[in-house]
Amino acid sequence: MAFTRKRRQEQQLYSKERFSLLLLNLEEYYFEQHTANHIINKDCRDERKIRGSLKICSKSIIFEPDEKIQPIIKIPLRDCISIEAPEDNEANNPFTWYTPGVISVVSNQAFLIKEQNIIAPYKTERGKTEYLFQLDVAGKVDDVIQTLLQLNRASHLDKLGDQAAMITAILQSRLARTSFDKNRFQNVSETLHMECEAEMVTPLVTNPGHVCITDANLYFQPLNGYPKPVVHIMMHNVRRIYKRRHGLMPLGLEVFCTENDLCSDIYLKFYNSQDRDELYFYIATYLENHITEQTAESYMLQWQRGHISNYQYLLHLNNLADRSCNDLSQYPVFPWIIADYSSSELDLTKPETFRDLSKPVGALNKERLERLLTRYREMPEPKFMYGSHYSSPGYVLFYLVRVAPEYMLCLQNGKFDHADRTFNSIAETWKNCLDGATDFKELIPEFYENDSSFLVNSLKLDLGKRQGGKMVEHVELPPWASDPDDFLQKSQNALESQYVSEHLHEWIDLIFGYKQKGSEAIAAHNVFHPLTYEGGVDLNSIMDPNEKVALLTQILEFGQTPKQLFTTPHPQRIIPKFKSLRTSSHNVSIAESPVSPSEESFEDLTEESITLAWNNIAKLKLDEQHKIHKEEITGIAVSCNGSSVFTTSQDSTLKMFSKESKTLQRSVSFSNMALSSCLILPGDTTVISSSWDNHIYFYSVAFGRRQDTLMGHDDAVSKICWHDNRLYSASWDSTVKVWHCVPAEVLGTKKHHFELLAELEHDVSVNTINLNAANAMLVSGTKEGTISIWDVTTATMLHQLSCHSGTVYAAAFSPDSRHLLSTGEDGCFKVIDVQTGMLISSMASEQPQRCFKWDGHSVLSGSQSGELLVWDLLAGKVIERIKGHTGAVTCMWMNEQCSSIITGGEDKQIMFWKLQY
Repeated sequence: MAFTRKRRQEQQLYSKERFSLLLLNLEEYYFEQHTANHIINKDCRDERKIRGSLKICSKSIIFEPDEKIQPIIKIPLRDCISIEAPEDNEANNPFTWYTPGVISVVSNQAFLIKEQNIIAPYKTERGKTEYLFQLDVAGKVDDVIQTLLQLNRASHLDKLGDQAAMITAILQSRLARTSFDKNRFQNVSETLHMECEAEMVTPLVTNPGHVCITDANLYFQPLNGYPKPVVHIMMHNVRRIYKRRHGLMPLGLEVFCTENDLCSDIYLKFYNSQDRDELYFYIATYLENHITEQTAESYMLQWQRGHISNYQYLLHLNNLADRSCNDLSQYPVFPWIIADYSSSELDLTKPETFRDLSKPVGALNKERLERLLTRYREMPEPKFMYGSHYSSPGYVLFYLVRVAPEYMLCLQNGKFDHADRTFNSIAETWKNCLDGATDFKELIPEFYENDSSFLVNSLKLDLGKRQGGKMVEHVELPPWASDPDDFLQKSQNALESQYVSEHLHEWIDLIFGYKQKGSEAIAAHNVFHPLTYEGGVDLNSIMDPNEKVALLTQILEFGQTPKQLFTTPHPQRIIPKFKSLRTSSHNVSIAESPVSPSEESFEDLTEESITLAWNNIAKLKLDEQHKIHKEEITGIAVSCNGSSVFTTSQDSTLKMFSKESKTLQRSVSFSNMALSSCLILPGDTTVISSSWDNHIYFYSVAFGRRQDTLMGHDDAVSKICWHDNRLYSASWDSTVKVWHCVPAEVLGTKKHHFELLAELEHDVSVNTINLNAANAMLVSGTKEGTISIWDVTTATMLHQLSCHSGTVYAAAFSPDSRHLLSTGEDGCFKVIDVQTGMLISSMASEQPQRCFKWDGHSVLSGSQSGELLVWDLLAGKVIERIKGHTGAVTCMWMNEQCSSIITGGEDKQIMFWKLQY
């Protein structure tokens, strides 16, 4: 199997080290290492020294203990408070034992990895902690600290583009100070042809160094000496070379020493195309004298004539189309072949057994396709039918997590995917590809090879527990497969079957051929996002480094369409007549689950009145204002008749204000911590408030006292929502919890009854949540700018996007739930297509917008400046500025008619606004 073979090669290179480049973040470099001790409990009776190796990386410090039982420590540089050598102070202090060569690193966070030498999600060590490392060579301390401080400055730059630019400058400076060590030549008589700087590429990882080619060998010497001082390939062993797109740029070169293998011997990425082309020329010139170059057309002829198998042909087409097992964003793509995962016997003589190869996965379900086409027709240019791709790094590792867990942990910041989203069953995965709103993935070559290890949890990984309580173990196979090897054998038989041989050209037309782009792609319902196609974006034309980094990250995570190999219909394979048992025309029937029509939200008011209100939203006028709190206001809730206004504040109080008498009627404090939001339950009898003290308080309006307390979180509760006896609570403890809540008055008791139904886990603190109109979806926004869309009926994540740089202040679905709008600390509005999870629009404002209401077209937002801004989303501009608070507008309430608005601000005031028609 390509991927596992690659891993075994790497393990041979990496020797017995537990450290690997997969412990680094994506786009991070490993610079140098130093033998050192990790000093624990210094100057104490129980002081310990743990022997190991200190690794200096571009975004982190990593300590690998020699003892395998000890965890590897990874300290992100962005979390470091100080990096210094404490010797000077200690040397002059008679009460401490002076220890030379010590580096002190004080950090707010560190990750513990491979504790007990077990591959598992990283453990996080939070809180201000000092880590002491004593280098064996004390004289290197100053140089190491200077390097770390320089990298630390880079990691604290606000913009990713600036960070990348500074790290690249540091890297290029290091490369410029070194050159290839000619003593590494295999033979003193070798003639040097060229030398340049490059990076060796492996899945999710790049390693910088120097490339050197002679008349006999190709060499790569890593800058850091890892995984070994020099990688070398003998020229007479080279069989194939391919120029590659890497990071959308023509900078890659892949070298193979085998003829029929997906796995190359080295993949190099150069810093300019001239160096790449020059090295390619030297190798190609050598190959011209030894072997014949194969083209797509030559492989096609071999396939047509039956000289190579369907599997081998697809392998070659993937290679020619820039697909590589070293690049997970362009991993080789193979088709779903079998459509029957329920029968006890697999009948390869029946057309119904097979998937329709003339259609992309997204077009196999007629009902789903109709919904996608409706959206496509209404979409402005550039249009696309599918918001997700059929191949991406996430999809590759979805299939391979059991054999490549460290790659999944690298891709997902030290975590495995949720157990219910893991590759659990062949049949479930196929069904989701047929019915899922955003799942159009194809397969990978491993499904048609001989190594079944990716279907078996032989590493005994703890991949979590599914909602039914069942642990994730081996992949569940269809009834017709007796074991994983049998499944692969029957899959191979299906791929090489007569039916597939007669129809494989149709799938090739879609993926590599003339139906990949243009009018033929539209007719075949095969249109993906423009950025996924080769030439879809010219990175060289983007001058803003931050925009370039963001765009590149988005494209590489999303997936890329293969290079187009054929621009005319691909010929059919020549099948011997005596083998043909059926006519060429047939109908493949696919069992399709009926999809429920989208729920419609019930509105008591006519759509015309709401439209009228939004058409006049710019005519908003201040009606009255009242200063009722001592700190900024955080939440507003209003009774059904509009007479009572409840507000929460960072002054820790919940207040009840009478709109009619214009007086403050009640003020209650539940603790000395700030309250973060509030809502009023149907019937106006109970107000719920969330607090920074980790609690949620239930206040009885009728009795004027606290009725109940829900101690539901381990950190501040930031936002709450309510629907149909379900309470949704967001917290800085990185969770959103769903509670079933039966009010006390229903039970006839003094206390409410709470039952935790679901826990939606996040990587970082959750700052805001919101429900859609049908209350079937929830959006969450984190302090690090991530937006997640959840299906609350199944408690599963539908999409997750890194939308903002900094905290997400607010997020809300459009009334029809087709789009999602968010605003954040970065001063940007982001519009997301809910069905596809695609970021489709972004608007920047002069100052951050703290809160907003919108109708899907227009936005009314509360600005950091205190103004209310009216936005035209389609035009992407502000059409009205309304003077409001002194200080930020922190929260906003709007009635159902959208004609009455209440805002709260940093100025401790609430303001009542009315539309003037």
